Amino acid sequence: MKSEYASIGKPRSRCSVASASIAINAVLLVVGVVAFMSMSSAGELARPVTHTSRAQTRVFASRPSNPMKNIAAGIAAAGIVGLNYMGSANALTFDEFQGLSYTDVKGSGMANTCPVLNTGTSDVKGALKAGSYKFDKFCIEPTSFQVKEDVGKGKKEFIDTKLMTRLTYTLDAMSGQMKVGSGGSIEFKEEDGIDYAPTTVQLPGGARVPFLFTVKELDAKGDISAFSGDFAVPSYRGSSFLDPKGRGASTGYDSAQALPAGGAGDSEELAKENAKSTKVLSGKAVLSIAKYDPSTGEIAGVFQSVQPSDTDLGAKVPKDIKIQGLWYAQLQQ
Repeated sequence: MKSEYASIGKPRSRCSVASASIAINAVLLVVGVVAFMSMSSAGELARPVTHTSRAQTRVFASRPSNPMKNIAAGIAAAGIVGLNYMGSANALTFDEFQGLSYTDVKGSGMANTCPVLNTGTSDVKGALKAGSYKFDKFCIEPTSFQVKEDVGKGKKEFIDTKLMTRLTYTLDAMSGQMKVGSGGSIEFKEEDGIDYAPTTVQLPGGARVPFLFTVKELDAKGDISAFSGDFAVPSYRGSSFLDPKGRGASTGYDSAQALPAGGAGDSEELAKENAKSTKVLSGKAVLSIAKYDPSTGEIAGVFQSVQPSDTDLGAKVPKDIKIQGLWYAQLQQ
C-alpha cells in the first residue's frame, strides 16, 4: 500500500520556497534594525544638550544655589529616617515648597517632610513678643522611632526599630492657639489638622509594633526652652473593625463562634478577646523652640513624645513608643 505522502514522479523539494521567504524576511529585519538605530543615534546627537522638562526647569530655577537638596529628597524617598543633619540642613523652606508643582513633589518623598527655617534668630526669648498667637501650618516630622523593650535582668530600655510604613507618617496642616507671657512662659493647645498617622515599626527580633502616631489635643505649658503636656491617643482601629472571628466593638459577634455566650466565652482569659475596647489613651510630648523669624512669623524646633502602641482593641498590653524629630509652624496675631 502506497503512502498518501509518497512523491509522484520526480522528487521535489517542498521547503525551498519557505526557506527562501524566511531568509528574505531575516535580511529585511536586520536592515530595518540597522536603519532605526542609525536614525535614533543621529536624533540623540542632534538633540540640544540643554533641553529639560518643564518641571525640572522650575525645580532647578527655584533652587540654584543648593544642589544638596536633591540628595535630601532622595534620602526621604528611600525612607531613611534619623539623619537629623541631612534632613534639617538640606530640606526645603516653606517658600521653596510653594514653588513646586504636584509633579515636582510626586514620588520624591518631599511631601513627608516639614519645611525648615533658614532665616530668623536663635534668641527666641528676645524676639518673640508676649501675646496671643494662632499656631498655623503646624508640621511634625519624626526622625526616629524607639520601642521600650525588656533587655534582660528585668531592665527595660528604648531600642531602635526599623520603619515599615511608607512615607506617610508626618503630621501636617495642624493648627492651634499659643499664648506667650511677658516672662517667656508658653501655653499651647492643638486644635485641628492632620494630627494622626497610622505607623508600624519592626523590632530587631522581627516582631512588628503598630501604633497611631499623633499629638491630638496636645495641651502643653512651659517656657521657650521646653513646653510639655499630655495629648490623646485614639484607638488604632475603629469600633466597627471586625477581627478574624467577626467580633467588634460596635458591630459583629459578642463572642467567638462555638463558644456559648455567658459560659466559656466570658471566662477571664477570653474576656479581653471578646470585649473589644476603643478606649482613648494618653501620651506626653515635649517641644522646644530653636529658631524664630519675626518678619515671617515662622517658628521651628525639635520635639520628643512618648505614647502607647496599638492594643488590638484591648486584647494586648500597649508598648511605649518614643518618637523624636523636628517641627515647624507659623505664628499669626
